[in-house]
Amino acid sequence: MHALPIDAVLPALREALSQRHEAVLEAPPGAGKTTRVPLALLGEAWLAGQSILMLEPRRLAARAAAERLAAELGEAVGETVGYRIRLESKVGPRTRIEVVTEGILARRLQDDPALEGVGLVIFDEFHERSLDADLALALTLNGRELLREEPPLKVLLMSATLEGERLSALLGAAPVVSSDGRMFPVDTRWGRPAQPGEWLEPRVVQTVLQALDDELGSLLVFLPGQAEIRRVAEQLGEQLHRRADVLLCPLHGELDLAAQRRAIEPAPSGQRKVVLATNIAETSLTIDGVRVVVDAGLARVPRFDPASGMTRLDTQRISRASATQRAGRAGRLQPGVCYRLWSQAQHEQLAAHATAEILQADLAGLALQLARWGVEPEQLAWLDRPPAAAYAQARELLGRLGALADNGALSRHGQAMAELPAHPRIAHLLLRGQELGLTELACDLAALLGERDILRGEGADLHHRLALLAGETRAARSAQHGVQRARQLARQFRGLLRRAPVEPREDAQDPRWLGCLLAFAYPDRIARQRRAGGAEYRLANGRAAQFGEADALMKEPWLVVADLGSRQGQREERIYLAAALDPALFEGPLAEQVATLEVLDWDEREGVLRAERQRRVGELVLGSEALSGLDDAARARALVGLVRRKGLELLAWTPELRQWQARIGLLRELDLQAGGASEWPDVGDPALLASLEDWLAPYLGKVSRLSHFAALDLAGILQGLLPWPLPQRLDELAPKALEVPSGSRIRLDYAEFPPVLAVRLQELFGLADTPRIAGGRLAVKLHLLSPARRPVQVTQDLASFWSNTYMDVKKDLKGRYPKHYWPDDPLIAEPTARAKPRR
Repeated sequence: MHALPIDAVLPALREALSQRHEAVLEAPPGAGKTTRVPLALLGEAWLAGQSILMLEPRRLAARAAAERLAAELGEAVGETVGYRIRLESKVGPRTRIEVVTEGILARRLQDDPALEGVGLVIFDEFHERSLDADLALALTLNGRELLREEPPLKVLLMSATLEGERLSALLGAAPVVSSDGRMFPVDTRWGRPAQPGEWLEPRVVQTVLQALDDELGSLLVFLPGQAEIRRVAEQLGEQLHRRADVLLCPLHGELDLAAQRRAIEPAPSGQRKVVLATNIAETSLTIDGVRVVVDAGLARVPRFDPASGMTRLDTQRISRASATQRAGRAGRLQPGVCYRLWSQAQHEQLAAHATAEILQADLAGLALQLARWGVEPEQLAWLDRPPAAAYAQARELLGRLGALADNGALSRHGQAMAELPAHPRIAHLLLRGQELGLTELACDLAALLGERDILRGEGADLHHRLALLAGETRAARSAQHGVQRARQLARQFRGLLRRAPVEPREDAQDPRWLGCLLAFAYPDRIARQRRAGGAEYRLANGRAAQFGEADALMKEPWLVVADLGSRQGQREERIYLAAALDPALFEGPLAEQVATLEVLDWDEREGVLRAERQRRVGELVLGSEALSGLDDAARARALVGLVRRKGLELLAWTPELRQWQARIGLLRELDLQAGGASEWPDVGDPALLASLEDWLAPYLGKVSRLSHFAALDLAGILQGLLPWPLPQRLDELAPKALEVPSGSRIRLDYAEFPPVLAVRLQELFGLADTPRIAGGRLAVKLHLLSPARRPVQVTQDLASFWSNTYMDVKKDLKGRYPKHYWPDDPLIAEPTARAKPRR
């Protein structure tokens, strides 16, 4: 057994776990933590013959880790070491170390919160901060606290980044054991910043070709996704078709097992590999023979959009921590080289760590599992608590799917949903499909939706995918593995639903049931065509969607959209996957999605109030009929709603009223700045909009057209907000105008703070200090004007102006206005509104 850096700290780790029930292990990629730690702890006395669960973030990593551990013992997988991942497991009666994916553990905890028979749970690669890992850890800690005393359940977090202290704090100041990382240095070679509009693939291909010429050993190339891997593989294949010594090996989670093994295993003698991988190869996989890394610096991460209720994959810059982990892949066996396709200056601007998935993901699945567990997020321990807004939106979706009872607890239907290994939308589809006698179709459809689209870019109609699954059409070679996986997943769903079999319906082959089942999963994405034959649709959630190119589904007036996306800043979503919907189903199985509302609202085109009884699916109106005899309260609510939508400018505001509003706002602000309460009401626009029911609604009885708003006595309505004697005090403390030494009354402009008094300079002769308002608390801002009423000075300190600035201003004005009166001493001069004082 060859030495690894982790070996040096194994005694300290054993000691830490013998003293405490929690520990944190920091070990960079290449240290050997995944391979060594479970085996090193298997014989510890405190384990007392119990098993070890080790969590991996991905299926490929879990299988590979189990195979390496078993190889270290000289055994086959399924003996001492086994694994459980989605659609596959290899465990036996003698299995003591079980490698599982994080979602598997979360579901196991629901059935066995105490994890009986398990002595240690290892969270490997916890720095990746997947949503399932955060949930599994929270449930593990809570279940242990409530149900486990003896023998204790120990928890070990293993991280490749230096966040040990934060993890330690989560585990009650658990000891932190740190290991050195890779054994060999890695030479970093920086690239240049990408040019606007420049394609990624040619730069990657050029760098790979250069590295093949300049360096020895196999290459690991990090790319953001499968599309980039495919394009780079095609371009490299054209360049390297005569080089038999180079093998191109893609590596991502959707490949079949044989292709994944080819990428991970050592290259045959006399050959070298170029492994084109997503971030699946960043930390948890060891790829033999690699000493050169080419890093595009990008990753594709799921990001939930609360506005649309959808998760889309965004391509973004990786963090500095991820870049370090990727580079470390080149130095595991010998000195290596890392080519980075960005500059050193750009590197310093990268985020230190990637954002945890829980902070930007769809939380529907998490909310369903917490409801099944019977807790709210604040009752559990989190490294990052689920965001309140996203969690509330997830609970709202669960309510729409019937997963929650009226009291907010999990309903019987919700319990059944939570027991299925699928997103809540898909689980709901499966259960409703089973109730309708459509189990076969529901399982096939759920399998298609649960995996990557097997016909991406070949039309949006889900019927074509179902035909592939049924063997009615032949899959292209590139789609065969996806079809195989979907069939396997569909079989798994059928096995789960056979516990409560339902007789299939006679018309189960009717194509309209596809749209019906899809509508169960995506009620918010039922779509209606804007114009016959057009590409644009309106969704039930109020958003717009369209086909990016001509599609056979454009002949359908109604759709349900399963997959869509948009670029940042675009209003319309692009439809990628959908099925036609028969609107007659709203009279049958989809009747639960139809709401009947009495709507009193404005016809925007004609500017009149209309009352209708509408049948709606979300924002889509199925039909309507006019209502007569409008209820006064409902009328007032509709009118108030209109004002809120259009804003207060709908009302007959005058400059005088805006000044009145600003005068009151000034006095209120001065009171609040002084630290006390104010006798002046809040009459700012936000406050007025929030309280329309109180001050405006009583006066709307005769309003039936948009033009009637202009006839309202807005001044009288608003002035009623000031109780006596505030109107009188308003004129005293915030007067409309001030008298200046010339005898003129000059209006104040309260639109600014402090209010502006714009007055000709000559009218202030003899006035020593700046005029003040609000009982002397505030000096006005003087705009001193020339005889042509152009500003020559702005000041709040008139005395300083006379002393320090007046003489310079006088020289300038006297040259431009020689016939006007410009005294040497303005404080004893006679003020005048004329060119010169009267004699």
